[in-house]
Amino acid sequence: MFGQPASATLLDLVSDPVLTLRADLSALRANPAARAWLGPDSAEGWRLLRQAAGLRLETWLRDATKAIDAGRAPPPAPPLKLPDGQRATLHLVRERPHWLLHAHLSTADLAEPELDDWLALSPAPLLLADAGSGALLRHNAAFEALCGGTPRRLDDLPDLLQALLGWSRGAPLPALADPRPQDAPLLTEAEFVDPAGRQRWLQARLRLCRRGGRTLLMAVLEDQSPAHERDLAHQQLDAVMDTAAVGLATFQPEAGWVKAHRKGSPFKAGAKQSVGSLQGIHRDIVEPASLPEFERLQRALKKGDAVEVRYAVRHPELGRRWLLTRVAPGLLAGGRRSTSVVTLDVTAQAQAENALLLRAESERAVLDSVLVGIVSVGPSGIEWMNRSARRMFGCELDDVRGQPMGVLAPGDNAHAFHAEPGSDVFECRLRGSDGREFWVIGNAVQTVREDGATQLTYALLDIDRRRQAEAQSRLAQASLARIIEGAPLAITLHEAQSLRIVKLNQAAAALAGRPEATMLGGTPDQLFGAELGGRVAADMREALESQAVVQREYRVSSGPAMRVWDARLLHLAGVGDEDAPELLLMVASDVTEQRAAEQARLQAAISQRELLVREVHHRIKNNLQGVAGLLQQIAVRRPEVAPVLKEAVGQVQAIAQVYGLQVGASGPLMLKRVFDAIVGSVQRQQGRVITTAAEGGALLDDWCLPEAEAIPIALSLNELLGNALHHGHGAQVRCQLICDTAGVAVEIVNPGRLPEGFLLQNIRSGVSGLGLVRALLPRRSAILSLEQQGGEVVCRLELIPPSVVHNPATRPSSG
Repeated sequence: MFGQPASATLLDLVSDPVLTLRADLSALRANPAARAWLGPDSAEGWRLLRQAAGLRLETWLRDATKAIDAGRAPPPAPPLKLPDGQRATLHLVRERPHWLLHAHLSTADLAEPELDDWLALSPAPLLLADAGSGALLRHNAAFEALCGGTPRRLDDLPDLLQALLGWSRGAPLPALADPRPQDAPLLTEAEFVDPAGRQRWLQARLRLCRRGGRTLLMAVLEDQSPAHERDLAHQQLDAVMDTAAVGLATFQPEAGWVKAHRKGSPFKAGAKQSVGSLQGIHRDIVEPASLPEFERLQRALKKGDAVEVRYAVRHPELGRRWLLTRVAPGLLAGGRRSTSVVTLDVTAQAQAENALLLRAESERAVLDSVLVGIVSVGPSGIEWMNRSARRMFGCELDDVRGQPMGVLAPGDNAHAFHAEPGSDVFECRLRGSDGREFWVIGNAVQTVREDGATQLTYALLDIDRRRQAEAQSRLAQASLARIIEGAPLAITLHEAQSLRIVKLNQAAAALAGRPEATMLGGTPDQLFGAELGGRVAADMREALESQAVVQREYRVSSGPAMRVWDARLLHLAGVGDEDAPELLLMVASDVTEQRAAEQARLQAAISQRELLVREVHHRIKNNLQGVAGLLQQIAVRRPEVAPVLKEAVGQVQAIAQVYGLQVGASGPLMLKRVFDAIVGSVQRQQGRVITTAAEGGALLDDWCLPEAEAIPIALSLNELLGNALHHGHGAQVRCQLICDTAGVAVEIVNPGRLPEGFLLQNIRSGVSGLGLVRALLPRRSAILSLEQQGGEVVCRLELIPPSVVHNPATRPSSG
């Protein structure tokens, strides 16, 4: 309706504050009333007012703008109460593209109390003065008590009090000029002596405000002396508690922990983070054994009962600590219940007590473990007995507690227990509760306890038990000696250093073939003979260095026979300072018959196995020959497959020949026999005669074929001979076996010629002919070659170990 200049002029004529807001609700311009309300910088004053009003104003601004843009009525604005007592009612109007915010300022409600009533109600000194003239307009009784009279002007006040109220040379301080509603009051402090002579530390809160064209000074004075005294007391208490490691806290049943001392840690200094008194001690750090006491403390706190509890906690940095917490309930000045809780770190005291208890327990445990009977006797009688004493007298401590020492002695007035104890060792006879009488040796020691009373400590050793033990030991040794002497085993004892015989039984003397008396002091040579003496001595030295039993077998000649002895050697630890072995025990048994029976069983098993193997080989040979016969019959009926079947028959016959040779032999097969058998089989199969020869003399009987290589090499030889006959075109074929010390060679010569460019390595593995030979021969220990020599083809097969092995029966003579 109006342009921008006209609108701004109209707004300036309005007496109420009006702000022009941008779209983001920040202040764009303000009329004079708004600038008087918010200050010269109206934009900053509006921002501070929004910040002071908080979420209520921001929510209303957001909801009102949305409602007006949507064509709805905006929600009512929240009432704003300003610091000067006025109230502001806001209205928002849309003037595109901006907003107009109108603030209606009103005074306080008439229903509010009068200012004099507020001044009389406040315990703090309050005043209201005219900042222009310095006249005191209002003040309360607390301010009059502070001044010691009824002043009328600020200039009438003491200089220190004027400075505290921000009044200097008849005018307020410049820091109070041009205040804004959102500004904080000015704070001043000073130390002041009141009319009663008390030193007081006062703090003043000052603000200037304008009312009806006048500038007023408002002041509120606070006495900070109690806070200072409290801080000083805290510092002093800090020093005390830091020195003594005391934690202090206050507990109220209805509010829980309401006050903890700033340094209220019961732990000694050293932790990175101080743990509070009791509120910093959680259940999860309390030792399980101390949980019942800790729960008792918690119950006392809830009920307000006085209690003193000691418990252990596991501090995350200081480890295990002992704390003593004392709860003292009381009443505050207002009648409210409170509980003071003091926690002390008593770890050092607890550790000292535990050390004493552990020491006492360890001493009692040591005394309980000794074999000497110990009895403590006080003014009222027997006080304590160790385990050995209770076992010695056959009674428990409760049976004789408080009775005189004479109750353990027979009815003899001259007994050592009835006489005055001395430092000399005595021997006496005692009687147990079970009626057993025995002799002891002992002495008595007289000491003075902490309470000044005299205590006697008796140390008694049961001589009867020792004598019985010695007698039993002698009896056991005699029984062991008789057992050793009558045992069928040869048992000897030797010195550890010289290995000389210290003791032996009759069986050991029979082993040596000499009387027992002459063998004492003898050496292993005299026991087993000169041939075995050195070996036996070495085994004994090994047993002395070992912790285990050393087992050996020795073959000892006994006339024309040979006896086998199974010996066990064990060193016996000595009793010297260095715990070195002193004696060596040897136990030997004659196992000749046992070993002979084991050898006989082994030979029988070997013979049975060889018989089974021969039978199996014989049956395999017969079956293979049967298969060959069937193949021959098929070849007669089926001429078209006769060449293939004839070749297969030859291969089966070669395998059958090998199994036939294994029927009467065990272990490797003699190569010469395999050679002759295969040549004969091929001659029969082909109906041809092959000229054979053998070179090597005695070496022909030295080379054998292992069982694993016999069949592959036999098949290879069968194929090579058949190939020579096939390509010889009816000419004579020669075959020669050559043996030397390095290995065996078989040469087969037949008339003919190799194809042009023939290379043996080009022949692929197959199921017949050279392909089968290459597939069967071992690659590392067999060498096959084919050469053209004039009008003849020479085939050479060389075999070296392990394809061939030496004959076990002839190897010693040949080597």
